[in-house]
Amino acid sequence: MAKKRPQTKPGKAGQAQVTNGEIPVVGAREPCPCGSGRRYKACHGRAAAHAVTELVQRPFEGLPGECDWVALRELVPAATVPLTLKDGLPEGVPSVTLATVLPMAWPALRRDDGSVLLALQNDSSSGDLARDLGDTLLRALEAEPGSPVAPRRVPAEGPRLQDLLDPNGDFAPDVHSGFEFWIPESADNSNPEVAASLERANAAAIPTVKLTSVDSAYWCETPDKNHLRWVMPHAEEKLLDALARLQAAGTSSLGADTRLVGSFRAHGLMVPVWDLPTSMTAEDCEKPAAAFAERLAEALASDAPLSIEERRARGGLTNRQVTLS
Repeated sequence: MAKKRPQTKPGKAGQAQVTNGEIPVVGAREPCPCGSGRRYKACHGRAAAHAVTELVQRPFEGLPGECDWVALRELVPAATVPLTLKDGLPEGVPSVTLATVLPMAWPALRRDDGSVLLALQNDSSSGDLARDLGDTLLRALEAEPGSPVAPRRVPAEGPRLQDLLDPNGDFAPDVHSGFEFWIPESADNSNPEVAASLERANAAAIPTVKLTSVDSAYWCETPDKNHLRWVMPHAEEKLLDALARLQAAGTSSLGADTRLVGSFRAHGLMVPVWDLPTSMTAEDCEKPAAAFAERLAEALASDAPLSIEERRARGGLTNRQVTLS
């Protein structure tokens, strides 16, 4: 067995002490700079670790297009969105673009021309996606042109996306059929790793289309049936009541051979899901979705107690929820 190392006594010569001001971050097993004699992870590092790992339920709250942020994070294979920075673009950075995913799972990429691509579907190290993405964005803005940004554990305190992006900026996703946006038209397409990653990504991408008649609804095509997945901003309990009213009244579908089958939970929002026949295209969904939005608005406005049939419908909807994040 390894011998126990005696703890350093508070105030012992050679030990750095901090009695006032901010406690610096040191290694988890090192003595805490506050002079307590305990290891950092058991002293001031405990609060820092908690701050880093605490899960933020709605990381995109307050951003323009919160529902579309959720959709691009969880549901849409290939999409890009131009981003507007609160303080404008730094010199040498012609544009910043959000992308669902980048080759080799890079968190971000500074292209040869200085433009930045920021990936949305990477793992979170802090439990707060907005803080992770804010850290990655700042590092991408300072990266050398032509280089990717490596993943890292982000500091417990740091800017979030909400601190960096213009709150009045547009958020208009452009959904793609594949990932060719990774490679600019003028770029050399000879990198074998990028080419292989592009081929794998394109093979796995599910055809997806964003509807234009309603907000944050995405049609997708799968081998057995098509689906409509619609990210909604309403509070979960209120939305479940409204969907239950429509379900009990027989008005929750989007037409013949379609049905509301359940919902996802993702980043604090609900995503109702409809099964559609394989013959139903995204264009075919536009009018039925717009009509459903009107019915849903009426149901959301009702404060009447649920009937027995509506409570039964609500129970069924609750049982068919799947949490994605």
